[in-house]
Amino acid sequence: MSQEDIPTDQPAVVTVGLPYANGDLHVGHLLGYITGDTYARGLRRLGQQTAFVCGSDMHGTPVAVNAAKQGREPEELAMEHHEQYERRFPAFNVEFDNYGHTHDETNTELTQEFVETWIDEEHVVEKEIEVAFDTETEDPLPDRYVEGTCPYCGEKARGDECDEGCQRHLEPGEIEDPVSVTTGNPAEYREQPHKFLRLADFQEYLQEFIDRLEGTEKARNQPREWIEGELQDLCITRDMDWGVDYPGDDREDLVLYVWVDAPIEYVSSTKQYSERVGTDVFDWEAAWKLDGETRPETEWDEDWSENSGEIIHVIGTDIIQHHCVYWPAMLRGAGFNEPRAVIATGFVGIDGKSLSTSRNRAVWATEYLDAGFDPDLLRYYLTTGSGVESDIDFSWDRFAERVNGELVGNLGNFCYRALLFAERNYDGTPDAEPSDEVRERIEEAVEAFEEAVREYDVRTVGEVAIDLADFGNEYIQRNEPWNLIGDDPEAAAVVIRDCVQLAKACAVLMQPVMPGKAADLWTQLGEDGDVVDADLSATLEPPAAEFDEPTELFTQVEDETIEALNEQLRDRVETPEETDEDDDDSTAMTDIDPIEDDRIGFEQFQDIDMRVGEIMTADPIEDSDDLVRLEVDIGVETRQVVAGIKQLHDADDLPGTRVVLLANMEKAELFGVESNGMVLAAGEEADLLTTHEDAPLGTRVR
Repeated sequence: MSQEDIPTDQPAVVTVGLPYANGDLHVGHLLGYITGDTYARGLRRLGQQTAFVCGSDMHGTPVAVNAAKQGREPEELAMEHHEQYERRFPAFNVEFDNYGHTHDETNTELTQEFVETWIDEEHVVEKEIEVAFDTETEDPLPDRYVEGTCPYCGEKARGDECDEGCQRHLEPGEIEDPVSVTTGNPAEYREQPHKFLRLADFQEYLQEFIDRLEGTEKARNQPREWIEGELQDLCITRDMDWGVDYPGDDREDLVLYVWVDAPIEYVSSTKQYSERVGTDVFDWEAAWKLDGETRPETEWDEDWSENSGEIIHVIGTDIIQHHCVYWPAMLRGAGFNEPRAVIATGFVGIDGKSLSTSRNRAVWATEYLDAGFDPDLLRYYLTTGSGVESDIDFSWDRFAERVNGELVGNLGNFCYRALLFAERNYDGTPDAEPSDEVRERIEEAVEAFEEAVREYDVRTVGEVAIDLADFGNEYIQRNEPWNLIGDDPEAAAVVIRDCVQLAKACAVLMQPVMPGKAADLWTQLGEDGDVVDADLSATLEPPAAEFDEPTELFTQVEDETIEALNEQLRDRVETPEETDEDDDDSTAMTDIDPIEDDRIGFEQFQDIDMRVGEIMTADPIEDSDDLVRLEVDIGVETRQVVAGIKQLHDADDLPGTRVVLLANMEKAELFGVESNGMVLAAGEEADLLTTHEDAPLGTRVR
């Protein structure tokens, strides 16, 4: 990577974690692909040459096992899902420059070249490892069909990963108390020889790499404990028929582990793109190779890497270890370029609960499309629902609220009223110069957009146009051009010229997150060409002199539609007691309230007066099931506070407890007792908030 600020002169590649060709897509999957598509479009908006690539992950044990259950060949089953994904992604305006799959010839050959280089550089060793067998059927068990206890955190885990706890990768034999998922029989591990990539060879490199890696905080920080500790070698082979054959001459009976050939598809898909469009359009080697050629690990030089491309991965939080530890080591060992950034997205929940496909608590891609909603509505909802690495709660009610308020009532309303007024009174854009106020506001929006792309802040990329439209609505209301047009026609022309300019800027800035609607607005503005080809300077270029009467960009989501979708979801969601099916696609999102989208300013926060206090006395209030009267010392005085914690805390244990008290809360009377403040607590268990150190009583919390 170049280490220069984006945009750079080097080609960029944006990838998204490969969908596993073993099931249908839901909104949890779509978060990553929409995020990646939005970010790739944002890069291009800045003038960065960018390829957006992905592919289907075809190999691995679940595909093989499911195919066997259906009496089909693994390739047939995987290809069926691959072709479904190829059709589904464009329906959500996710447009890959190339979408391949891991079983094609390009990826097979390139994967074997990677491994052959590791072998030549002596990074591959053979070890005896534990392979699971069903103790009654004597069948070998794929790692994902073994479950037990994680040896690191004690949570329930699969044979290859602690998916419900610490999310560590687990080597065969590490899991404790293993049983067969398919039969419930105890599993027994027996020794067999397998091939390993010796990660210790790359430990020093990885420690330096993680310090220069860009992207989201979680992706940079979570791998440090693995990299700083003792790196375990990665088993790169499996006892299966379905996969890429191990290329070594000594073991023709093995295939490569799915997490070997899957990330190499990023390179293969880029190569296929170059072969299709020509290297004059995009040169895959300039992006992935060091100074135009692969170099073995022993010849690595940072000067070469600075002349290579910008590799940016968008992934789920659950595969950070694979992309920030194993993958850079794999690239380093083969002499390829390293990632510049890893953007790790959060999980998607449904109505405040974890998404669960086995319980049918999911909103499926087909379900959304069948409801007749425009894909850009979901793109906006997911990309701006929270910070990119935070969990997002999907709710049909919240979806309707945000679409109707932010898109219909704000962005759509401003653009429609501005263009309609301009068309009816001027047949298009008035012959006037834009005001300094609007020019400066557009320049600020462009600057915010550029900074958001450089900081991998996809939420802000999606919000810039909305904020600009919000300003536009305020501007048009403040200036009232419908009154000015008779009293001061020159001033009216400037106001409407400003509004058309703002609408054009909105079209340019909204394109990464809502490409279809941006194209519609661009057409309504009478602009030539495609908004895809407009760079950020177009935000201030004069709009077309003439355009036709506009139509409304967005349609109100009706209450009846949402109620029907809610009822549909309620009807099919199974309770835990109603199913014994393994929850094979649940997310780690906890059942918590969604983050509020309505923000407060810093000045509003400054008005909140929270103080460190100490409970002096605690007395249950008679006739109340929940309330306790507290005397809380906050340094300058002692406050009487009523708190609903009787059921969750023993009043006798509360004196001496440090708490945080909201001091400027309005007084209230509960069960005849005055409450002068509020003690802060988290969750339904009323976990009382306190400070890490012994801050003096009365200290203000900031």
